[in-house]
Amino acid sequence: MNEMIRLATIDDAAAVTILTWTAYSKWIPLIGREPLPMKADHAAHIRDHRADLLFVGEDLAALVETIERGDDVSIENVAVDPSFQKRGYGRKMVAHAEQLAREAGLIKVRLYTNQRFEENLRLYASLGYEIEREEALNGGVAIHMVKVVA
Repeated sequence: MNEMIRLATIDDAAAVTILTWTAYSKWIPLIGREPLPMKADHAAHIRDHRADLLFVGEDLAALVETIERGDDVSIENVAVDPSFQKRGYGRKMVAHAEQLAREAGLIKVRLYTNQRFEENLRLYASLGYEIEREEALNGGVAIHMVKVVA
């Protein structure tokens, strides 16, 4: 199946919102609320920052929303449609964000995830991310992670 990554446009905002909701809804029973990416204004993110979309054929399979900052790229959201999970697309989108950082001459990629999302913590650790700090956030604990990519 043909895979393609492209930059999101404002016309993609509804699809980004739907994919994020679909991907993150599995976490609601674990933490008792909607994870922060489900509450985000994805249209504003696309307008003000960057979102990249991975299509498999005609289907939106995964996405990564990033913000370029001082010396890093912050991954704000990685989402994979449940019907495309366990195929390496999350890893592919994280690698894409790392490549964006290198192309911009930035040395680090940062991200955060909920302390209770053990599957995510294992994934990011396997990709070379290290815990930088913990923060009380939205009634839970956010684990902030960093990777040097330059």
